[in-house]
Amino acid sequence: MLKEFKRAQRLMGNAFEITVVGDDEKKAHQHIDVAIREIQRIEQLLTTFSEESQTHLINQNAGIQPVKVDLEVFELIERSLKISKITDGYFDISYGGIDKSFWNFDREMQQLPNPELILEHLKLVNYKNIHLDRENQTVFLKEKGMRIGFGGIGKGYAAEMAKRLLQESGVRSGIVNASGDLTAWGHQANGKPWTIGIADPDNAKQPFSYMTITDRAVATSGNYEKFAVINGKKYSHTINPKSGMPVSGVKSVTIFCPNAEIADAMATPVSIMGIEAALHLVNQINHLECIIIDEQNQIYSSQNINFK
Repeated sequence: MLKEFKRAQRLMGNAFEITVVGDDEKKAHQHIDVAIREIQRIEQLLTTFSEESQTHLINQNAGIQPVKVDLEVFELIERSLKISKITDGYFDISYGGIDKSFWNFDREMQQLPNPELILEHLKLVNYKNIHLDRENQTVFLKEKGMRIGFGGIGKGYAAEMAKRLLQESGVRSGIVNASGDLTAWGHQANGKPWTIGIADPDNAKQPFSYMTITDRAVATSGNYEKFAVINGKKYSHTINPKSGMPVSGVKSVTIFCPNAEIADAMATPVSIMGIEAALHLVNQINHLECIIIDEQNQIYSSQNINFK
C-alpha cells in the first residue's frame, strides 16, 4: 500500500519539506535523510555566512585574484550568467553588495535608504564583471568590493539536486519543496497527479487557483512574505539589481518549468522587468510558463497556461 511520507526541516535559512511516496516507512525516511544531507552539502558550498564556503572565498578575493572552485560551483555560476544574459541583467548574482546593507525587511524599516549611497554600491553590481576561466576552473570578480550570492537560484538548485538523488535511489514519486519553490515528480500515493495551490498574494494561506503537475517545478516570488511599508507604500523584498530599489507594482509571480533551478532563477527577473516585457520573454522560452498578479489584482499569464 503506497503512502506519502514527509518531513519538514529548516535548511538554507528556509523551511524545506520533502515528501516521498513508498510502501516502507523506514526506507522512505532513509531516502529523506539522503535528500537532507545533499541540501546541507550544497548549503555549505554556497552560503555567504561561512568563511569556509567557496562563495565567501570568491567574494574575499574580489579585485585581487581568481579563485579555484569545484566544478559544481563553477557550472552553477556559468548557468547564472547565462540567465543574466537572457534576462538582460535583471537576474544578477553580483547583487550581493546591495541588499544586505540597505534593505532589511524585518518590518522595522521606517525610511528608504539614501539613493546616492545605493547608486554608489550599484557600480559593483554587474554580472559582466564575473570572469570565468574554464580551463583553470576559476572565478574572478573584477572589482574590489564586489560580492556574489546565490539567494536567487540556490534553493532551486538544491531542490533539483535532492530530487535527482532521490530518483537515482529509486524514489518514483515525490516532492522537494524549498519554501514555495518546489519540484514534483511521479504521482500522489492515490495515483493522481500532484495538485498545487497558487497562493493568493492578499491571503497566502488561501490559494486562488489550483493546478495539477507532474515532473514540473514551480517557483513563486511574492511580496506577501517579506516586505516593508514606508509612507503607506508596500515594498517587496525583491530588489531590482539595476536600480537597487525594491520592486513595487507586482504582487506575485509564479513560474512553471521542468527544472527547479531555472524556475527559481526566473521568478526574480519576471517580477522586476515589467509585465509586458516579462510575458514576452517567457513566451519565447520553451517549456517556461508564468502567472503574474499586479497590485490591482489583475492576473496575467503566459500563452500556454491552463487554469483549473
